[in-house]
Amino acid sequence: MKNKIVRVSALFVLMTSCVFAQQKDSIASKTELDEVVISDSKFALAKEKSGKVIVKITTEELAKKSGQSLATVLSTVAGLEVNGNQSSASKNLSYYIRGGRNRQTLILIDGIPVTDASGVNLDYDLRLIPVEQVENIEIMKGAASTLYGSGAATGVINITLKKAGKKAIEGNVYLNMGTQTTANIKNNSLKDFNQGFSFNGKTEKFNYFFALNSTETKGISEAKPELNSTQFEADGFSRVNSMAKMGFTPTKKLSFDFFANYDRLKNDFDAGNFSDDLQNYNTSVQYRLGFTPKYKYNKGEFVVNSGASFMNRNNYSGSFTNYKSRNFSADVFNKYQVLDELFIVSGTQFQFFDMEIDGLYTQISERIAKFNLLDPYITAVYNSDFGLNINSGARLNIHNKYGNKVVYNINPSFSFSEIPLKIVSSFSTAYITPSLYQLYDGFYGNLDLKPEENTTIELGFELIAFNKKVNWNFVTFYREENNNIGFISGYANIEGKFNAKGVETMVSYSVSNALKINANYTFTAVEAPLSRLIPKHKANFSLDYQASPRIFFNLNYQFVDLRKDAFYDMSINATKTVVLEDYQLFNALAKFNLMKNKISVFATINNILNEDFEENVGYNTRGRNFKLGLNISL
Repeated sequence: MKNKIVRVSALFVLMTSCVFAQQKDSIASKTELDEVVISDSKFALAKEKSGKVIVKITTEELAKKSGQSLATVLSTVAGLEVNGNQSSASKNLSYYIRGGRNRQTLILIDGIPVTDASGVNLDYDLRLIPVEQVENIEIMKGAASTLYGSGAATGVINITLKKAGKKAIEGNVYLNMGTQTTANIKNNSLKDFNQGFSFNGKTEKFNYFFALNSTETKGISEAKPELNSTQFEADGFSRVNSMAKMGFTPTKKLSFDFFANYDRLKNDFDAGNFSDDLQNYNTSVQYRLGFTPKYKYNKGEFVVNSGASFMNRNNYSGSFTNYKSRNFSADVFNKYQVLDELFIVSGTQFQFFDMEIDGLYTQISERIAKFNLLDPYITAVYNSDFGLNINSGARLNIHNKYGNKVVYNINPSFSFSEIPLKIVSSFSTAYITPSLYQLYDGFYGNLDLKPEENTTIELGFELIAFNKKVNWNFVTFYREENNNIGFISGYANIEGKFNAKGVETMVSYSVSNALKINANYTFTAVEAPLSRLIPKHKANFSLDYQASPRIFFNLNYQFVDLRKDAFYDMSINATKTVVLEDYQLFNALAKFNLMKNKISVFATINNILNEDFEENVGYNTRGRNFKLGLNISL
């Protein structure tokens, strides 16, 4: 019912917007700013002053990926694998940065950590976020526990949601629809619908942003039949997202920002690899609230970044199991400009997690399953006038169960004045606590688990040449992991040290104002038990062509190498290891801007060659599919 309301509302706003758009002729001018990043210092820093190769997916780049999910967008980044992004929409996602797993990648939304404390891995379900609400994304690879604490062992994905523009009243409405079918089943009926609208505005002292989005998808079974002649029933996926942001700036130095999010997801799922099920389903309801006051003074800025999230999941698989979790984070930090070349970031972060599970087979009380952390930290950023940049810091993790642990990093880089070349390097440590589920589950939990520890070394360069037409970067890394938490008839620390190493390189070339080429390649070599589902070789290629001010084309290609996977084979009553074949995907997009960029339409073809492949053994993937979309901005 909620999905129908959203769709009808979107269509109503769509029609009224067309009339309004026809009455508007002026376009707000854009002010081009030098690109800045915030992930490696928590404050805006010119990208050339950063000692990291940070990937930033801008608003403009997201617009060139119309029709793709957030997971699919992220999967094109060098060094980042999002397994499940090409499967049924109901399939759960696994994300790996430099050979790490979900729990070793920290997800931030508007700078606030998000997680589901009732999950096995204390991670976050990226399916909850519609890409249409996203303004931009920063991906920082490497250990980042110094700034962000436990969980930021292999990288940070910082997602910034949309906010108010510069006008007093603005709005947007969109409607997308497409097919949803596998490579071996031909079905061109519409099964994938995305719709939503937003309105926002800004005055001298106030700003606001409101959005409502909905997704409904059906057409593919999550599980794959062992024989292509068999057909499993389709598993549905639906999602409703609402977001509200409000800001108040009483003076030029003081600002207050508030946000509230409601996200509801429902997905059907099957009994497992090659195994259908007609009844299994899961519902997830998430509430997020946050408050961020900022005060700027003569030589610095003081920030309180706080947020709370509440998750309620109901899982039906023969019987109901209810999962509840709460997460609160308050990060209080200050930037102080000591010298023109040096500023210090110091702060303290408090985090609290608890969870409870109520089911036929598992029961965990929130009075038992909880922990908190209080982490003071300090980071110094030095930018010389002769090319040397140094970012270094330390953090004291104070955990109510595991005591104290110090993590640190040093990140020197050097930019040459004679040539457009920057050398980057870093050495960093990280600390990952076990999840509440791994500790307290009645069947598989282990209260004697030790935290995982990581050490990462990286070295590389970034070259910007030919009047900024060519941007090429290259990074090699080595990561060592100790006290890895695995599953051996229960959760346990696996003895020994394991490593992951590799190479990441990206190049972009602006052939002309109309034509741009982007490519990246990742080589990742990981030791068991870290190697499951991680390709050794992965490459992406994209060609952007602005045929005219109103016509845009994109062609992209992705290659994913062999991966190891495993499943429980009932015919032999044992776990069976398999090697999944490599696969290649070709996708295309055409976009047309009408009414002086107020109205745009797009069409996409994904998996043009209709390749039949597996991301996970025994699960379906999407074949050749089409999508059409309409977007109107007021």
